[in-house]
Amino acid sequence: MALVPLSHVFGQVMGLLLPPLLGATVVFETSAHPGEILRTVKRERATVLIAVPRMLDALRGALEREIAARGEKESFARAFAAAEGQRFLRRAWRFRKVHRRFGWKFWAFISGGAALGAETETFFRRLGYAVVQGYGMTETASLISLNHPFHAAQGTIGKILPGREFHLAEDGEILVRGENVSRAYWEKGGPRPAAEGEEGWLRTGDLGELDAEGNLRFRGRKKNVIVTPAGLNVYPEDLEAVLRRDTALRDCVVIPLERGGNAEPCAALLLSEAEPEAAPKAANDVAREVVKRANAALAEFQQIRAWLLWPEPDFPRTSTGKPRLAEVTARTSELLSGQAPAAVRGGALDELLQRFARTAGAAPAHLERDVNLSSLDRVELLSALEDRYQVELNETSFAEAKTAADLERLLRQPAAQRTQYTYPRWPQRAPLRWLRLAVYYALVWPAILLLAHPKITGGENLRGGRGPFLLVSNHVTTRADIGLILYALPARFRHRLATAMAGEILELMRQPPREWFFALRWIYQAGYVLVTALFNVFPLPRQSGFRESFRFAGESADRGYSVLVFPEGEVTQDGSLAAFRGGIGLLVENLGLPVVPLRLDGVWQMKQERRRLAHFGEVTVRIGAPSTFPPGTPPEEITRTLEARVRSL
Repeated sequence: MALVPLSHVFGQVMGLLLPPLLGATVVFETSAHPGEILRTVKRERATVLIAVPRMLDALRGALEREIAARGEKESFARAFAAAEGQRFLRRAWRFRKVHRRFGWKFWAFISGGAALGAETETFFRRLGYAVVQGYGMTETASLISLNHPFHAAQGTIGKILPGREFHLAEDGEILVRGENVSRAYWEKGGPRPAAEGEEGWLRTGDLGELDAEGNLRFRGRKKNVIVTPAGLNVYPEDLEAVLRRDTALRDCVVIPLERGGNAEPCAALLLSEAEPEAAPKAANDVAREVVKRANAALAEFQQIRAWLLWPEPDFPRTSTGKPRLAEVTARTSELLSGQAPAAVRGGALDELLQRFARTAGAAPAHLERDVNLSSLDRVELLSALEDRYQVELNETSFAEAKTAADLERLLRQPAAQRTQYTYPRWPQRAPLRWLRLAVYYALVWPAILLLAHPKITGGENLRGGRGPFLLVSNHVTTRADIGLILYALPARFRHRLATAMAGEILELMRQPPREWFFALRWIYQAGYVLVTALFNVFPLPRQSGFRESFRFAGESADRGYSVLVFPEGEVTQDGSLAAFRGGIGLLVENLGLPVVPLRLDGVWQMKQERRRLAHFGEVTVRIGAPSTFPPGTPPEEITRTLEARVRSL
């Protein structure tokens, strides 16, 4: 699974050139959210994850928050300490809960694009994973050195690869030459030689050192070295590594601060989102303590005497997640010289709430008291908060949050609890699908034919379609609707259909209250197994948990299953079509599937008269033409359009 952009040579080599040589399949994950990455790795049964260090840092943080949320922080720390020096398989078994999150086929991380922090490298190695690092540049056809996945020296970037000539200059700069080195750059409308003078050596601009075993250690960029008034060299990467050990810090950048022709290190800090960001004074106190703790671990000449809180949600970054140092340096100079607003962090949460207030048409000041957003806006806000804070929020808790203060408290919790709903994938396995079809044609299909003998109109709208489709229908009765729709669909769609069912009802069937009589509990649980196995249903909750439902629907579509949804959210009470819930617009937007409207008529009359046998021609299933919505169509507009199409059938 690749998280590195293909505009980067590292991403091209690992995502496009190497996999065909290995006969491998590549999964490109577009989300940077740690929860999504974990889910995709497990779902796709990935074996290796290719990422930049910042993504591995985020994954480590997500795992640590999950452990803290389960109340296992202390026991994990003891196990982590005990695992030092143990064999690979013993470590994997000791941390089997973590391995279960990634899936049992997963075994290695490949990091590139920047230097991986020692803490993150140690974390994943100690858990029983291989961590592979390399060093290279675009102009050296990517790799110069690579470490061995099982015999790597801690903190190194491996041994020089065969075919590369390598040399360290007197000042420690890494020099490379060989057939892998590009001949020239394209610069200012023409080629400029990549290796100028000195017998064809390419000056990388990076500083390194070799240990006794020939392993290369990365010290940092030559141009970033800070020369103090005493003439001593300070490497910003060393200071950043010490700062990042502090859990109160999310990220940092150390840059040179000019002082009389020399320089001293200055730290731009991003505090952890668990810290109180609404109080600038408190945030500054936290940052001061972070710097104090870091200085205690640094030599006298490395001491950080200037620092500031970065005033924006994140540093400007490159496509591989590295901070843009020139922009950070220029902005820092403005802040410290007083040419820009004071260097205290603004409320990122307030910023998001204000933006969503404008979208929702509410007064920004109103959100200081009450988060008065529609259900659609809440979904968008939830996703934005998770992306911004790199956490996974529990939807039930989020739905109960009424004020901005409630959201702040929710964000400060160690981690979100996982969704309470279960999304079974076993009904879509081949043996269960064959069993489902056998039961359907032996029992359900004859019953529908004899009792309802429905009339099908519009079937030609699906005959030429390849699918999968998103099917939306009115909801008349819990017992007959799915059977009638299955009867009306062509065989290739009938055989691969996943149906969304009220999540609250399914969860009650799966886990009935323990105070119920045991026989009744068994009946409910047996009903859950039967309805799941025979109709391939999955939960679509009315209140919360719908994002996981959307994700499961997308997975089903990827496997070739069409998805059936009843957008009214409940069975009709008077036979008329109720207003569609807004979630259907979000689902259409997320899945990107052609939408087929369906309408059931005649069933309500039978239900009112409590008849099981329909008159000929009484029950009708109408199938509309598939339609798609252009990207960017507002979910509210999609919902209104679909409701109108079902009404018009």
